[in-house]
Amino acid sequence: MVKKVGILTGGGDCPGLNAAIRACVLRLTDFGYEAVGVLEGYKGLLEGMSIPLRLGEVEDIVNKGGTIVGTSRTNPYKKENGAQKCIENMKKLGLDGIIAMGGEDTLGVAAKFYQEYKMPIVGVPKTMDNDLSATDYTFGFDTAVTIAVDAAERLIDTGRSHRRVMVLEVMGRHAGWVALFTGLASGADWILIPEKEPEIDKMCKHLKKVRQRKNYALVIVSEGVTIPGMKAEKEEVDEFGHMILKKRGISEQVAEIIEKNTGIETRVAVIGHIQRGGEPTLFDRILAMRVGTKSAELVAEGKFGQMVALKGNEIVPVSLSEATAKIKTVTPEWINLMEVFFK
Repeated sequence: MVKKVGILTGGGDCPGLNAAIRACVLRLTDFGYEAVGVLEGYKGLLEGMSIPLRLGEVEDIVNKGGTIVGTSRTNPYKKENGAQKCIENMKKLGLDGIIAMGGEDTLGVAAKFYQEYKMPIVGVPKTMDNDLSATDYTFGFDTAVTIAVDAAERLIDTGRSHRRVMVLEVMGRHAGWVALFTGLASGADWILIPEKEPEIDKMCKHLKKVRQRKNYALVIVSEGVTIPGMKAEKEEVDEFGHMILKKRGISEQVAEIIEKNTGIETRVAVIGHIQRGGEPTLFDRILAMRVGTKSAELVAEGKFGQMVALKGNEIVPVSLSEATAKIKTVTPEWINLMEVFFK
């Protein structure tokens, strides 16, 4: 009897997911396995929603953004008997294994499924935040930063023309990797990340000096930054307990502070979900294909409860429990490097 393997994508979408799905399907066919798309992340397991994934469905998606099987932030453990329903529907769909592609939340659920039910599940790390500690890089990150750098450089042009300070807000709730890399690569004059408390007075004095020297300044802000003494709007939280940041407006707060303390006209741009869409970069395509391929091989070898990770230039398995034990945040070494360029 032919074995069937379900492929799901959970959490926020990011470029590279389709390349990873394609790699999974193609490698599974080498083992004589049938691939099935579980729709909309864990919601598909909860409700028994699936589609076949054959060569015809995946052969031309390597360069496509998004995910052809859909995604959601559904947490089965927040639903009544949710975990048990997932196990039951896995059997009803005839699945012999699951490949779950996601970040800390999706893979955290995968780790619980394996620990509590010995579900035959393998994890694939994807997140534009690059905040999974067990892998050097996650696909989606390189594309997101590339898009953000392009936006930053365009802001520099208009900032220079109008003699303004330009503030660009990028994604990053708990980890500032996107803001850090965007700021470094675009030559930003200040970078605000969640890992370091904002030094408002120091920033404003610096920006005044920079603007006098070159007529403009660029500030990159991670969406998860908190300004001391500023009241945040009460926000909704998702099923994983994370604040939904859609209304928080940290960049507007930063711009108001800069304009008030420097007297310099300041403008804001929020790149938002633009970072999630579009074609993946070369780096993300290749990384997605490598981890997708390896995940199919782990399933064929019966090595469940693992996540595929990039270590140096090698793709290796690590336990899901290790992979989701902590978030990878910006280290002091990176912060020191960042501050070298605040001149």
